[in-house]
Amino acid sequence: MSPPSRRLQTKPVITCLKTFLISYSLIFWFTGVLLLAVGVWGKVSLEAYFALATEESTNAPYVLIGTGAIIVIFGLFGCFATCRGSPWMLKLYAMFLTVVFLAELVAGVSGFVFRHEIKDTLDKDYKKAVKAYNDTAAIDGIQRTLKCCGVYNYTDWSSTDYFKEKGIPTSCCKETSKCQVEILKDLNKAANEVYERGCFKLVTDAMESNLGIVAGVSFGIAFFQLIGIFLACCLSRYITNNQYEMV
Repeated sequence: MSPPSRRLQTKPVITCLKTFLISYSLIFWFTGVLLLAVGVWGKVSLEAYFALATEESTNAPYVLIGTGAIIVIFGLFGCFATCRGSPWMLKLYAMFLTVVFLAELVAGVSGFVFRHEIKDTLDKDYKKAVKAYNDTAAIDGIQRTLKCCGVYNYTDWSSTDYFKEKGIPTSCCKETSKCQVEILKDLNKAANEVYERGCFKLVTDAMESNLGIVAGVSFGIAFFQLIGIFLACCLSRYITNNQYEMV
């Protein structure tokens, strides 16, 4: 048993660590709520936009929902473990934060290392989406927003079934009022009325230009876990070494 004087000196340190760790856990819990909310919103509202081909959809909303739910649960667990002052609970919380840190670190590094493979996959998916196009909201949204047409240029549409029936999609038009069906079915006439730039290069250029920012934010969030790991381990060690019991 530690001397009473030492226990009195240790109590403010433990109280301080508890305050910081609870604050950290609440912030950690809130990030989980945000991820969960974004995932649900993406599933309900943006599923059609995320789908590049009519028969496919992205798993991104499910990943966000699953990750957010896990973080919410362990964020609450961290608050409970801190208030309870249980060394084994704090160690378990630190272990979870370590797993989250490693997972985020690996995901960030993998995204940077395999960016070319990601581009190749996006290229194949976009070509497939254009080939299977039938007034698809995702393709129309990209073409209107980025002011582009087709994968590499507007002539990509000439090999699609949609072109044979209706011509180039109206989402490629600079001014919709000037795009009649007879113009959209003629590549030469359409050249003056539609965007000539392809969408794939614009999308990948935007992705690469923001890669540094995304990587920085990802690593920043990952290293944020180190604070929680440090606080949880310190608090557990102080409680164990000094045989401190929460009142």
